Amino acid sequence: MKRKIEEKRRAISLREQGYSLNEIVKELGVAKGSASVWVRNISLTNSARERLLTKIKLGQLISAENKRKKTEQIIASYKQQAINDLQDINFDKTICKLICSLLYWCEGAKNTFNGVRFTNSDPQLIKTFLTLFRRSFPIDESKIRVCLHLHEYHKTEKQIAFWSSVARIPKNQFIKPFLKPHTGKRIRKNYPGCSTIYYHSNQTARELLATATIFLEKMGGIVQRQNFRLQNERSRFES
Repeated sequence: MKRKIEEKRRAISLREQGYSLNEIVKELGVAKGSASVWVRNISLTNSARERLLTKIKLGQLISAENKRKKTEQIIASYKQQAINDLQDINFDKTICKLICSLLYWCEGAKNTFNGVRFTNSDPQLIKTFLTLFRRSFPIDESKIRVCLHLHEYHKTEKQIAFWSSVARIPKNQFIKPFLKPHTGKRIRKNYPGCSTIYYHSNQTARELLATATIFLEKMGGIVQRQNFRLQNERSRFES
């Protein structure tokens, strides 16, 4: 009994100094439930409150850092799995054309009367689309044009040079950029602007969209058959 009284007295003293509940439990080696009851009505001084808040914030930072590291480890494992899954894929002309068509379905213009138009602000996506595009079709490089959508804070020549390197398209095939009015509210750091790739071939645009359409329809049929099979299996189980 005397020991409990002494532990309670020390717990109260530590709390008054701004120790957290976990720190008190660790310091005294007592049950958390007991310590909580002992200190729950203790009023803290400003200095004690400041210490406690500092500890809480530090704990939050440590927790956030541990969570970030765990997330990074999970992402790294997913990337390694993707490397393993993709290393044996043969990126032949058919696969390249399919992926190119799906990218175009997502980010390309659907009006085929204006030829191929693919727009994005992600340099890696533009580069990937063009790589697949060149592998999939007999491209006449001289028919490719690029139009940049830039803000007033961009340096036009610098951005043209940047996108020319990304796309492997000569600067003289870039048409006059479209300059968006700057509202003055925000400048997006490292934002390279938006790039639209033009290829003046209606037939190629139609082939891209047709390939994506047939693939999506085929996948839709597969999903429909799978759902039908699952419904039949569920019905047999329930009966």
